[in-house]
Amino acid sequence: MYGRQRFTMYFSPLQLSKIKGVFGQAERLAGRYFNLTEAQMRTQRYDLRTLAHLEAHEVDEKAFAHLCKYSIRKEEPAEQARSYDFYRVCLQDNRILNAVERAHSFIRLESLMLYIAVHELVHVIRFGSGQADFNAPQVDRLQEEEKVNEITRSALHPVTDKDMGLVLDCFSKRFDLLESYS
Repeated sequence: MYGRQRFTMYFSPLQLSKIKGVFGQAERLAGRYFNLTEAQMRTQRYDLRTLAHLEAHEVDEKAFAHLCKYSIRKEEPAEQARSYDFYRVCLQDNRILNAVERAHSFIRLESLMLYIAVHELVHVIRFGSGQADFNAPQVDRLQEEEKVNEITRSALHPVTDKDMGLVLDCFSKRFDLLESYS
């Protein structure tokens, strides 16, 4: 970019606090869509990281957020050793903040984050329940992304106001703002 310096932006402490609240709201919306109780939502194995705390392989220059899948082996007596998968939601602060900055005042961070949070939690629920395959071939991933976009829109319907409506318009089929999961 001529005349513009590229630099990495990170969420501020105030923004991080808002994002934590947004993920709580997203859990309720996604849980409601899938008819999961609060207790069932708490069993979803995921954590949330922002750019400042991502490993190099978790950084993605093409998406606002993406999932990484990890397997954990729980060390117990050998005959009872178990492993389980969990997903890391990797927020790309710089991409999100840049989009809000470029949209000036018509896209609010909270609305964009709620869309992103619900979207990623829908993936977590679908992968964790076996409704979708994290390791699917690319053609199937694109179909999964379309399905998740549909579900995200439906899950957000109860809270759609003017601000969320603008975000939903940006993520409609007219625009291709989200990359498929990694």
